[in-house]
Amino acid sequence: MSGLLLVNPRSGDDQPSADELRDEAESRGIQVHLLGEDDDLAELAREADADALGMAGGDGSLAVVADVAIERGLPFVVVPFGTRNHFARDVGLDRDDPIAALDAFTGGRERSIDVGRVNGRAFLNNVSLGLYAQLVHRREGHRRRREALARLRALALLARDRSSLGLTVDGDAVETHVALVANNAVQLDLFSLGERERLDEGLLHLNLAHGLLPSSWEERTGERFVIDSQRGKLQAAIDGEPAALETPLEFTVEAGALRVLLPPGR
Repeated sequence: MSGLLLVNPRSGDDQPSADELRDEAESRGIQVHLLGEDDDLAELAREADADALGMAGGDGSLAVVADVAIERGLPFVVVPFGTRNHFARDVGLDRDDPIAALDAFTGGRERSIDVGRVNGRAFLNNVSLGLYAQLVHRREGHRRRREALARLRALALLARDRSSLGLTVDGDAVETHVALVANNAVQLDLFSLGERERLDEGLLHLNLAHGLLPSSWEERTGERFVIDSQRGKLQAAIDGEPAALETPLEFTVEAGALRVLLPPGR
């Protein structure tokens, strides 16, 4: 199998380096492209002469290449090389060992998993609105915040902005400061996103937090949600990347759409 690995050398700050990862991949016969500042990630994936597409980067970059893999009907290889690597964790990879993930190109087994979409844009993990999204927008350029600092900033945001998001869900008004749409069920508390036990249940999970300091979540499940707001445009975080989305927001799930290649034994 001819594989292409796209590497974001600016993702994360841990070992190995992008050059070391490239050398390891090329020693396995894998084509490698280190992304430059002006590269169009989606176009590189679309134009690649390869039988499998891989991405070494954070969750946001993974979603872009995964979407092209679906478009082209190709298997997708995940190499954890970002700051948090939530998707790599949930799919069963060792987030501290990107080199081991390369074995998926040469002897991997295939697993079909779900992909979410918001207004047509693919996401692998979740889309958040409200408090989470504000934190993501504020942390741009400060991606290695300590958890304690993140909690303090969350509390400060709650103290300053006590207004509800003013959302409707499928036409029904809801009062919430935080809304999160997850691709499959996710463990939640106010300040962090936990693991998902499944990636193939074919359902979106809409989580709404009520109150200024919510300790519990209202959860709804379905294959499609439409979220609207009087604000017209909402700050969002899509797989941890900041975005501004025009409302209404249509969320859908494509069950089993993504063919993920995993290393032997994973």
